[in-house]
Amino acid sequence: MCYIFAGQSPENYQFVSRSVRLGGHSTSVRLESKFWTVIDEIATVQHMTTGQFLSLLYDEATDLHGDISNFASLLRCSCVMYLSQPEKVLKTAKQQLHAQAH
Repeated sequence: MCYIFAGQSPENYQFVSRSVRLGGHSTSVRLESKFWTVIDEIATVQHMTTGQFLSLLYDEATDLHGDISNFASLLRCSCVMYLSQPEKVLKTAKQQLHAQAH
């Protein structure tokens, strides 16, 4: 039963660090490779670079919740939300971006 999960390529769960700019500061975010693939996809379908998406997400999260103690966990949970209902998540995100622009 678990072979489908256990048999995946180890490249999927190897850590990859990327340098990003969040809140005006350069930092490094370390995630499993597969999560970076999903984050890149989310950014692309929203017509943003990954850096733009991460910066916007960070800014919005800090506006809503104050300090973000574990941004990598926020990113992983965002990926799970996206993968569970991609159409709903993207529709909501598009509406919010449109509302902010006006």
